[in-house]
Order: sequence, then C-alpha cells, then structure tokens
Amino acid sequence: MTLREDLLCYLNEDIPFGDVTSRAVIPDRRCTARITGKEHAIISGLAEAEALCTHCNITFTRRVSEGAEIQPGTVIAELEGTAATVLIVERTMLNLMSRMSGIATATRRVAEAAAAANPKVRIAGTRKTAPGLRLCDKQALVTGGADPHRMSLSDMILIKDNHLALVPLEEAVRKARAYSRYVNVEVEVETAKDALTAACSGADIILLDNMLPRDVQGTLDLLTEQGVREQVVIEVSGNITPETIESYAVLGIDTISMGSLTHTVKNIDISLDIRGAVNTVRIF
Repeated sequence: MTLREDLLCYLNEDIPFGDVTSRAVIPDRRCTARITGKEHAIISGLAEAEALCTHCNITFTRRVSEGAEIQPGTVIAELEGTAATVLIVERTMLNLMSRMSGIATATRRVAEAAAAANPKVRIAGTRKTAPGLRLCDKQALVTGGADPHRMSLSDMILIKDNHLALVPLEEAVRKARAYSRYVNVEVEVETAKDALTAACSGADIILLDNMLPRDVQGTLDLLTEQGVREQVVIEVSGNITPETIESYAVLGIDTISMGSLTHTVKNIDISLDIRGAVNTVRIF
C-alpha cells in the first residue's frame, strides 16, 4: 500500500526532525498496541490509518470494518511494530480517525433521519472542508452515507449568488450550457421566481438556499404548475440542522446538502494504548 501524498504531509508535519522523545527514551524493541473507541461512533479512516502504519513498517490489523457502528470500549485495530515507529505514527493516525469518525457519525445520524422521512432523499456534503483534509473529509461523508458533492471547483458548474451579482441568471445559465455539454449546471437561488427562471433556462440542478420549508414547498408547487419540476434535481441547503432535517425531507426534494457536517466537526474520542513489547520485553 503506497502512502498518499496528503497523508505523508500530515506525518511529516509532526516529525520534521524525528521524534526526539522516543529517540532519547525508548529502547529498540517491538511492541503491540490497540486502538480503542471511547464512545458510540461510526468508524471512518481505517484505510488512512493502515496506510500510515504500512509506510512505517507497522502491521495494522482491523478489528472492525469501515463504517462500523461501535460502542465505548470497542477495539478498532491492533498494531505490531517497533515501539518508536508506533509512537511516531500515533497522533497523526488518531487525529485523522477521530475527525473522520466524527464526520461519519454526524452524517449517519442525519442520513437516517432524512431517510425515515423520505427514503428517496439524499444527504450531501459541501466544499466547506478543512484545507488539506478534503479527501479525508469527503471519504468520511461517504462512509456515513452521504453523497460527497463537488470535490473541487473543477467538477461541475455551480452558479452562486456572487456569480449572479456579476451576470444575470438567464445569461449565466446560457453561458454555462454553451461551455460544455458534459458538465452539469447547478444554480443557487433564494426565490421561487428565480428557481423557475433557472429551470426554464436549462439548469440541471436547482439549489434552494436558506429557504424555510414552506418556501421550499411553494417553489416545488410553482415548478410543478409550470411543468418543469421533473426536469430538474432539487437540492436544499442553508441552516438545516439535525432537528429540522425531517421537515425538509418530507417535501419531496431530491438532495439536502449540509456544510455543517464538515465545517463543524466533533471529533470522536479514540485512543491508542501500547500493550507491551513483543517477546515479553516491557517498555513502560
């Protein structure tokens, strides 16, 4: 398993000149260690943790699968390698797993709540990720049961309010359609009138931004009356919380995107404990 460039950067950030504590204190011994979850969670980041360990010649044995729902005290993985390398990789690995599991846990919760109200609705993330951590954040969304949405500005055309401050809506959609036949065109709107204009102009996806449920329903009704509802995907976003998500899901929309899943992350408490050196040699 090769180490992704981003993971190597994270590891190198923590050891620019090596681990001076381990170099000074820890003998050259092999050890085993356990990664344990300390709270209820959906686990994510196992592939990233394993890649880091493999890079450091540490054997990484999964005890749960990616996306597993765990209870406090669950052993997530077991490690075997030199004590010094285990200690080198420990914090980087746990930071990633804790963050990714936090995202996956929050995502699973809202995805299940939305599905209970409307089995057809999809939860999606946004580009509101931590700089440098987008691949990990997006993977955690997928693990939790969400669509990752755009990975970058290069993936699709999304015409937002700041674009529309410079170019009229109809012109913006026309230019977007002319730019490529192979890229979806999404338009962010805040009124039912603009949603209708976007649909009639040829948008593939309409993002209803910061609308109350009653306004979303009114927009859907208008699109249906004008015979264009079925030709567009309807996404809603903006200030949607786990407490309000069902009130949006029941409306018959297609997607609910939530930036909070990645920009407001509660890390899961995950720890690593060295069990002792292989061949009964203790290092603590």
